[in-house]
Amino acid sequence: MKILGIESSCDECAAAVVEDGRYILSNVVATQIPFHAIYNGVVPEIASRKHTEWIYAVVKESLDKAGLSPRGIDGVAATARPGLLGSLLVGLSFAKAFAWARRLPFIAVDHMLAHLYASQLAAEDPASRIPEGGLPPYPFLGLLVSGGHSIICRVDDFDDISVLGATIDDAVGEAFDKVSKHYGFGYPGGAVIDRLAETGNPDAFRFPLPNLYKGDHPYDFSYSGLKTAVINQLEQFRVKKTNAAPDAESVDAKADVESADAADIAASFQKTAVEILLRSLVRAAEDTGLRTVVAGGGVAANSRLRARLAEQRRLRCIFPPPELCGDNGAMIAGIGYRYLSRGDRSPLTIGASARVDGFKRKYP
Repeated sequence: MKILGIESSCDECAAAVVEDGRYILSNVVATQIPFHAIYNGVVPEIASRKHTEWIYAVVKESLDKAGLSPRGIDGVAATARPGLLGSLLVGLSFAKAFAWARRLPFIAVDHMLAHLYASQLAAEDPASRIPEGGLPPYPFLGLLVSGGHSIICRVDDFDDISVLGATIDDAVGEAFDKVSKHYGFGYPGGAVIDRLAETGNPDAFRFPLPNLYKGDHPYDFSYSGLKTAVINQLEQFRVKKTNAAPDAESVDAKADVESADAADIAASFQKTAVEILLRSLVRAAEDTGLRTVVAGGGVAANSRLRARLAEQRRLRCIFPPPELCGDNGAMIAGIGYRYLSRGDRSPLTIGASARVDGFKRKYP
């Protein structure tokens, strides 16, 4: 069963064909990074316009690379939530029109659930991407980390998750982008900071960890405090000063970069950002007794996060390959197959939703 998957939740215009929920026949991602880099962040209006311009060509390329014509497709899946509303509507509308014109079964999916499915996809041989030890049996812990979401969840099936912890303010990827934007490191912030950190000292600055372990939310995250510390209070957390520092009140945070190596800032920030995730994840594993962790989302490509989770001897951690961590059509087609093969269908009247209840905490 060959499924066409379309993903347009943010700034990646993507389409893919996946066979039987596992074997990737094609995976095309048209990135809009050059159009948003000058603004150091995604501009929703630009994103939706580019999706409109590119969607036909991206879908056609995905079919061509799979060696198929439209009549070779058995079903269509598209992202319906969460994401930028204008961007979502472009991909969703195209997918519904494609399905209607070909009289194909159609399913609208949650692309965060698709991120959890990404590690089950095979790039070439159908068995090549199966993790060592085989696919994880349910239940397991899911770690969803991206520019819009930071979630720890219990996963009982491909479409059945229970959120255990989530961010109460910024998502981890959002914090990476904001720190990178402030210091002029570049865009996208996650990838730039990861590269900078390779040559930096992660112990040059000792940034604070939030204390949220009260009441009914023991696994939640907060990144606004870390972001504030890195951007506005940098000198307060310097462990070792290499030069005589000017009066902290007489310079702004950007000027500090002149006396502090950018790589050290990146490495120290990245270290703390990852430890915030790891602390909650390990606590959740201990409390639930679940020892398998499946990660997904753009931040799942972060080298330090992967390394630190690999060090957790009591946990089995499964990551998608880096090219399947970001938004892509293959994960949509893959999870779409699971729905369609079960007999699920979405009405062509279904709309898009920018948010999903429960994916972000609200504190009093």
